[in-house]
Amino acid sequence: MSIDLLDRARTTLRRLGTPRPPAVDDGPSLVRLLRRYEIDLVLDVGAYSGAYGGMLRRCGYEGRIVSFEPLREPRAELRLRAAEDPYWSVLPYALGDRTGPLTLNIAGDAGVSSSALAMLPRHRAAAPHTAYTGTRSVEAHRLDALWEGVTAPGERVFVRLAVQGYEREVLRGAGAYADEIVGLQAGAALVPLHEGGAGFDDVLVHAREELGLTLMSVRPGLVDPRDGRLLQCELVLLREDTPPPSEQVPAQVPHAG
Repeated sequence: MSIDLLDRARTTLRRLGTPRPPAVDDGPSLVRLLRRYEIDLVLDVGAYSGAYGGMLRRCGYEGRIVSFEPLREPRAELRLRAAEDPYWSVLPYALGDRTGPLTLNIAGDAGVSSSALAMLPRHRAAAPHTAYTGTRSVEAHRLDALWEGVTAPGERVFVRLAVQGYEREVLRGAGAYADEIVGLQAGAALVPLHEGGAGFDDVLVHAREELGLTLMSVRPGLVDPRDGRLLQCELVLLREDTPPPSEQVPAQVPHAG
């Protein structure tokens, strides 16, 4: 079975009992935003087997991708996907606000919904197949400790977080490099789903006030099948204060004489 077919099968299983409103043009519209803001590096945190990176490539994104995935099994598939792509690299780490061992709770949906945080009853009730089945210790790093090794001077960096409530910790770990993040895509819970996890307001306020980003898009995510309530979405934000390099007006040089 091909990696694409495996991705589709996992997506189907993940959404059983958690219907999502039909997405319209999600991938292409995201890539148009990345192109508009001249993003040339995507840091994919919680990449799992690489479906997100594969989507970016299918939709025309040609810049670099650095994927972070601490779980061995999905990372093996991720490495296969990235192996023939010279602009896609894989690192075996989780990201957070400290460096050292991190205990991940392994979710029953083949690990897709795994989190460093405890899952709350509302999440389990809406998606029973995601209930935790065990734990695993993984290696975690702060993003600021890795920044100079994974980015190049002048690259416009977009960070995608699939970390199940751990968004604040990852963003804190960017430290002094947070100002260099040009764009962000992050999950945002509309109701508490993980103990101590970031909610919609937390993610939005941090992205706006700490990173200086502007909300561009909201993408529906987890829906409670019992009442149709949207429980989680993804926010896409980009920095508008400075035009992309191609749109900046060159300084005028005064004429001599």
